[in-house]
Amino acid sequence: MHEPAQKPTVVVGKITRSHGIRGEVAVAVVSDNPGRFAEGAVVFLEDGTRLTVRSTRPHGGRLLVLFEETQDRARADLLRDRLLVVPESMLPDLPEGEWWPHQLEGCEVFTEAGRALGRLVQVIPNPANDLWVTHDDGGAETLVPALRSVIVSVDIPGKRVVVREIPGLTAPEASSPP
Repeated sequence: MHEPAQKPTVVVGKITRSHGIRGEVAVAVVSDNPGRFAEGAVVFLEDGTRLTVRSTRPHGGRLLVLFEETQDRARADLLRDRLLVVPESMLPDLPEGEWWPHQLEGCEVFTEAGRALGRLVQVIPNPANDLWVTHDDGGAETLVPALRSVIVSVDIPGKRVVVREIPGLTAPEASSPP
């Protein structure tokens, strides 16, 4: 039987465990959207199951979330280690020159000189600037700082990123004379 096409989704959190007897779950949040887990907000499990936020409260480095659909411990236990996603269409628009990590992942990264750095496999968020991790065919890893002075161009539809040559970072260091 043919399955319907799934809309692209973005991970916004992971349920790590149940908490208490009322059905709350601990969620490791990976969304920058402050309203993502506000009362009445909707998120989904990867299988498309809809969950509506009834309440949230901070707990350590996570949120404790009570969903309308999980109002007892047994139901909450069933959600352990499940990812929470939203369709791409639920993401807010970003300003010019900013991209969602899922848009960048899979892009081929090249220097201005045309040297291939590999496929962008991960975006590591950092306070000063994100790091874009690339892996080439030989397994070499390059960490590219996501700075305006380094990023030359990003073509999301073409899955291509061009970065400046930075000796010791994105370009081999010039060999010293003998």
